[in-house]
Amino acid sequence: MPRYHADMLIQDVLTSHPGASAVFERHGLACGACLGADIETLQAVAQMHGVSVQELIAELDELPEPREREEH
Repeated sequence: MPRYHADMLIQDVLTSHPGASAVFERHGLACGACLGADIETLQAVAQMHGVSVQELIAELDELPEPREREEH
């Protein structure tokens, strides 16, 4: 089941997985440094930069589930 969708805010994606910023960077997107990350969606950033939102979402969905921090 997909974890990401076109209407998600960039900031929510970035905080959802430590590998998300690398996915953005592979597409030439510096979303981690973007001032609009808390108001722009995946769809909006993809459209603005000529990136396929479907490819971006597919790569994000391929990220492994983040591990829960173990309690000590």
